[in-house]
Amino acid sequence: MALSRRVLLGHLAATGAAAAAVTAGPGSAQAAPHDGRRRVRTGFDRLAADGYRLLDGHRVGIVTNPTGVTHDVRHVVDVMHADPRVRLTAVFGPEHGFRGTAQAGGSEGRYDDPATGLPVYDTYDKSGRELADVFTASGVDTVVFDIQDVGARFYTYIWTLYDCMVAAVLAGKRFVVLDRPNPVTGRRATGPVLDRRYASFVGREPIAQAHGMTVVELALLFNGEFVPAAAGRPVALDTVTMTGWHRTDFFDATGLPWVPPSPNMPTADTALAYAGTCLFEGTNLSEGRGTTRPFELLGADGLDRHWAEAVTELALPGVHFREAYFAPTFSKFQGKTIGGLQLHVHDRTTFDPIRTGLALLTTARRLYPGFTWLTSHFDHLAGTDTVRKMIDAGAKVDEITNSWEEGLRGFRGVRGRYLRYG
Repeated sequence: MALSRRVLLGHLAATGAAAAAVTAGPGSAQAAPHDGRRRVRTGFDRLAADGYRLLDGHRVGIVTNPTGVTHDVRHVVDVMHADPRVRLTAVFGPEHGFRGTAQAGGSEGRYDDPATGLPVYDTYDKSGRELADVFTASGVDTVVFDIQDVGARFYTYIWTLYDCMVAAVLAGKRFVVLDRPNPVTGRRATGPVLDRRYASFVGREPIAQAHGMTVVELALLFNGEFVPAAAGRPVALDTVTMTGWHRTDFFDATGLPWVPPSPNMPTADTALAYAGTCLFEGTNLSEGRGTTRPFELLGADGLDRHWAEAVTELALPGVHFREAYFAPTFSKFQGKTIGGLQLHVHDRTTFDPIRTGLALLTTARRLYPGFTWLTSHFDHLAGTDTVRKMIDAGAKVDEITNSWEEGLRGFRGVRGRYLRYG
């Protein structure tokens, strides 16, 4: 008997889920891959292994992007659509779009997915009642979230998560979050905590610049601390945690495939630097967009070896700096050869991206006569105007980091109540 593509893929998905259930029970890791790395089971893996019981009888819509994949890089939308146990009826795309084709500040709009025929709705730049109306128009009962985060407050997917939770309350929808690893570990929270006066889509609520949490942990924190104030009550929330992941794990310990979460996050190494060097978006220096090493290459017209030499003298832990010259293919200095440096992280356990970012900013501010703040954008990224003003006043890195310690201690106390992994 001939099998349809949907039935065949559903059978393959069920077979893979069953195998996963046999090889790894709750709290344990699957057999390590051939390269010796441990196999982490994501929230989706566990949802599928459980026969999608959490979604039984519901019309389901999923907020996802290219990172929503299985360990063998099948997209979860394709897997769920092919499985008769799931009634998947809609897809919701964030910034960069469901298929990830749009650059920063863009999306793919409303269309029907050619592979599945499912309607794809655009969530980017929508929140509150406008986003709730999208959920209502889609006809779903339950909204699922499955996107790989990178651990920084200004990475917009976590605020898509927050906005969708608020909108789900307003639309009367249930919400399910499927977990994936924090690729730069969940060891600690660092950096300034957002001042609500600087709330925006790169930071809606007061969390630290490097939050040290997974998306499930953030969803629990959002629902406990922020969603009720925004929507009148918490969202009806279910979460599916991972197995096999520990707070000290970097991404390459997981055995999972890295899919770029956005066009300028090509590797897990990029994510290591991002929480600090993304602050250069708020200056007239290039943050490396338009190169093959965004957020690791930094520079401007007129900078040279003296910047790398100056920051090297600071003896920052875990990182070396190399004099570099490059010509971005788009964004700042498009097509122009500029000078600057490249970060080379040699010990990621001691490397502090935010402290490193501050050291780079303070030295660039001192050495580069053409240095200019993009003031509003920088303050929204930092979540405060204090960092910029202290750099302008000539403050040392230690003085700047000390300025946010009280707020950071408060956030760490709140954060601790929502952590789910050891």
